[in-house]
Amino acid sequence: MIKYLSALPVSTKAAGLFMLGIFCFSIMDTFSKLASQEYHSLQVVWGRYFFQAVLTVLILGPHLKRLFKTRYLKLQILRSVFLFGGTAGFYTAIKFMTLAAATAVFEAAPLFITVLAYFILKEHVGIRRWIAVCIGMLGALIIIGPSWDAVSWIALLPLFAGLCFASYAIATRFLGSEENPLTAFVYTGMFGTLISSLIVPFVWDTPDLWGLSLMFAMGAFGGIGHYFMVRSLSTGEASFLAPFGYVSLVFNAGWGFLVFAEIPTLPVLIGALIIVGSGLFIWMIERRLKP
Repeated sequence: MIKYLSALPVSTKAAGLFMLGIFCFSIMDTFSKLASQEYHSLQVVWGRYFFQAVLTVLILGPHLKRLFKTRYLKLQILRSVFLFGGTAGFYTAIKFMTLAAATAVFEAAPLFITVLAYFILKEHVGIRRWIAVCIGMLGALIIIGPSWDAVSWIALLPLFAGLCFASYAIATRFLGSEENPLTAFVYTGMFGTLISSLIVPFVWDTPDLWGLSLMFAMGAFGGIGHYFMVRSLSTGEASFLAPFGYVSLVFNAGWGFLVFAEIPTLPVLIGALIIVGSGLFIWMIERRLKP
């Protein structure tokens, strides 16, 4: 098996690792939704970060002092703030929404990246990409629309989470290429643990063995997923890997059906197709314009 994997093209291995990471995240999301049925969303966020931090210390302990060294401390903290906001927003959303609907709205993140790249990075964005962004936002509104009466502002949380993730991605672009990817991994995990630990006493409900098991699984699959993502992005181009992120819609819809008996509604299916189509259109334009 190892010999077979080593013989694969670099791009194929990168795509495989990327999708393995997405698959781990989908399992993490499923455990998160299970945990959120019994515990406050902020405690679920704490469990996800705390147990990832525990595993990080156990695995990377001897190297942590070196990994904490960075020339971009403020930027690392800013990235961590955005990722924490996205995590908290998404976990709160899936407490009230189906996994498929929340994930579909969250997938507007690549569209947000295009908008932020224009205003913050001053990148050129042509009329076709602006049209694709507007159409993608329409897809998100189609999904949110039927949910609004039922859960009010909760329906906007996946959109907020997508915006936070897009901001996290833009902040990441400012990092020097020589920065160790594991440094970013350690900072986001430890920052999330610190902030959630300060908040969680206000919503604390002592978890039973089942609750602890769910939170441990969230931290484990979250950490493994991030490891796969780091490995894939260290060998494959981000622009090549971006479209593979949409498999999260398939994974989360599948887990939603198998674990929670959730059946995607017609607005969710239509909105998801519009968002994915818009994102792929932008990706194709960027690939074509890339020198």
